[in-house]
Amino acid sequence: MWGSTAAFLFGLGGYFVVGGPGWLHIFGHTCYELLMRTWWSLGLGIVAVAVIGRVPSELVAALLGRSGSFNGLLRAVGAGVALDLCNHGILMVGMSLYKRGASLGQTVAFLIASPWNSLSLTLILASLIGWGWMGLFIALSMLVALITGWITERLVAAGKIPANPNAVQLPAGYRKGPALRGVLRSLKPGVENYSRLAREGVAGSRMVLRWILFGFVVTGLMRAFVPEALFQQSFGPTLGGMFLTLVATTLLEVCSEGSSPIAADLLTRAHAPGNAFVFLMAGAATDYTELLSLRATTLSWKASLALPLISTPQVLLIGWLINHFSH
Repeated sequence: MWGSTAAFLFGLGGYFVVGGPGWLHIFGHTCYELLMRTWWSLGLGIVAVAVIGRVPSELVAALLGRSGSFNGLLRAVGAGVALDLCNHGILMVGMSLYKRGASLGQTVAFLIASPWNSLSLTLILASLIGWGWMGLFIALSMLVALITGWITERLVAAGKIPANPNAVQLPAGYRKGPALRGVLRSLKPGVENYSRLAREGVAGSRMVLRWILFGFVVTGLMRAFVPEALFQQSFGPTLGGMFLTLVATTLLEVCSEGSSPIAADLLTRAHAPGNAFVFLMAGAATDYTELLSLRATTLSWKASLALPLISTPQVLLIGWLINHFSH
């Protein structure tokens, strides 16, 4: 946490340095750009973490539905699509839901469905590539989230992946109404209560924030020292171009606000709509910030690696089919 914070603050300082070396300017500009793109989402994510911390585990289980069920996965995917946060804010919320009892399959489905499917980003993407492509991308991303969540639940049931130790069983006759009213009472206005909520939100987000800052720093270093041409060549509608897109989106920490115009460029200029889909989806499936946060939360590499290992082959197959049938 402190190392990533220090490096990130160094980068922010480099943004305001005049006449410094070129790499420092690029590194500093990247740190500043990522901060400006994500500050609102990170702030809302911290608020969401604080609020979720006041929600009883039983209520989370009741709202998300029974773990291992298709209905529970549908609810998780719906929540991911509806929540208007970027991928970094979504990551905080997803880890909090896991801690409050959401199954690993629901958590994975929520994370995959979320990063670029929020209302604001959907509108941005539609304006860039058209409503037809946007609708197809959303439908396919929800399909990948459901399949990945379902396979994850089956692996958990088979004992191949550890189950969520925070899972709860609802008591007979459990009613959501009284619990919801209790949560609302705990959020009553007041300086003291809101100050406590802020402290709880920051404390609950530290585990994720450190990896987000780490991702920002790595991205800044890559942009500063890796030639940009490596990310601009051969992104056409070929298998080679698709795998290069996968490598680029895995290594390059692009916030969801930034992913939409890049994906649109792949579709309109490289004429590779499948690559655009891979860029949008693989960023959520293979993001190292997400994997490290899952590892820190679940304490299991098997649980965290299930996300990319199950979802990435689906994303590549769908991307190839889109390219194949669109030409």
